[in-house]
Amino acid sequence: MKLKICGMKYPDNMIEVGSLLPDYMGFIFWQKSARYFDGDMPVLPKSIRKTGVFVNENIAVIEEKVTKYNLQAIQLHGQESVEFCSKLKTKFGTSIEIIKVFSADENFDFSVLKPYESVCDYFLFDTKGKLPGGNGTTFDWKILKKYPSTKPFFLSGGIGIAELDSINEISKTNLPIYAIDINSKFEIEPGLKNVQLCRKVAMQRFNKN
Repeated sequence: MKLKICGMKYPDNMIEVGSLLPDYMGFIFWQKSARYFDGDMPVLPKSIRKTGVFVNENIAVIEEKVTKYNLQAIQLHGQESVEFCSKLKTKFGTSIEIIKVFSADENFDFSVLKPYESVCDYFLFDTKGKLPGGNGTTFDWKILKKYPSTKPFFLSGGIGIAELDSINEISKTNLPIYAIDINSKFEIEPGLKNVQLCRKVAMQRFNKN
């Protein structure tokens, strides 16, 4: 199971966290976020897939950020339509991974996923909250028993050290969990990651039996 560390904001902190070699590192390009990033990005290990997080952004802005920061993945955290995702997929082809986020709670309708399967590389399930992300709370993972797809997905939403045992357990199921996505529970302040805590999760890899 892969690891994504999201909400990176400070270059020195990026270098420190980058030394842990997470599979993905996320940069939030939504201006209303406390973790909004618009600075200079340091050189990071090539194995890390730099991921731009966008909320209902237009394609021209996404393209500009992809070029400026040499992004390898795009995470769509708003109400982006199937048509929008399809346009991105057509524009970038296989060179950029597209991750579509869905905010989940006990009433989540899994049927909404089907049309997105052909236009995204991965889904990401985050906790439904006031903000498009970084709410710091988990959702009830039991609802994932209803997951109807084979599309690999990222598990997100308030994941902290306390959830690692539960992640280990859910990783033993047949769910196609591709990665876990950590953010606010591993911070000193918004955008500044606690490297020691990140190291703990980076050292633990969850393998399916």
